[in-house]
Amino acid sequence: MKDTGIYKITILFLLFIIFLQWMFMATKPKVAPKVAPSRPAPVSFKGNIAIVIDDWAYNMNNLKILDRIAFPITCSVLPNLSYTREIAEELHARGFEVILHLPMEPHEKFRLEKNTILVSMNESAIQDILAADLGDLAYVRGVSNHMGSMATEDARVMETVFRELKKRNLYFLDSVVTAKSVGAAVAKKTGLRFARRDIFLDNVEDPAYIKKQIQKLKSKARSSGQAVGIGHDRRITLEVLAEVLPELKREGYRLVFVSELAK
Repeated sequence: MKDTGIYKITILFLLFIIFLQWMFMATKPKVAPKVAPSRPAPVSFKGNIAIVIDDWAYNMNNLKILDRIAFPITCSVLPNLSYTREIAEELHARGFEVILHLPMEPHEKFRLEKNTILVSMNESAIQDILAADLGDLAYVRGVSNHMGSMATEDARVMETVFRELKKRNLYFLDSVVTAKSVGAAVAKKTGLRFARRDIFLDNVEDPAYIKKQIQKLKSKARSSGQAVGIGHDRRITLEVLAEVLPELKREGYRLVFVSELAK
């Protein structure tokens, strides 16, 4: 009988231990299994985009806005103005690409900049203006046309300009202010590195319009692999770019200088 009592006590003790273990397991907070952190899917490359800002050197008003833009921007600087040399220095110091915005004759009767290249000029006069304008700027990587709807239709004028640029290892960006531009054909003939504008960004000075044009620029980059958009030294344009360029990078567009696209 004594052994039977000890046996029952042992059984009860074991049952009590089992009950305590069950209570402990039931009340123990459940810990979620460790899962390795997932990496975001890589963004697919959608195309190269070069942004050009024209008409620098009338003033120095918008330099501070550029400090908010940590992406490649190509800046076209006008020659023979009060701020020409200083603005080129400031732009280069900020890491932007500097090109000469060469005044060329338009069909329209606009007020012309000093030493605008005219179709009536001989080869020597064109060479002298180009040499003087390039001498007025430091750090120049290329040249684009300021106005020039008449001059860029003239093969003789463009060949004269392009031969000089070829000697200096510079490229030409055609702003395409006329559908009759001979720039591409003459560049091929002379072996000059060449690029052309695809989209004007700010013909209307309105943020919604500029953003719409940037959408067109993105579409061009997706379809062609690259695109060049031209805006101007205006506060509203630069503020929109400061806002949207980070978005372009996140979406898979690569922002580059024009020199990388010129071929």
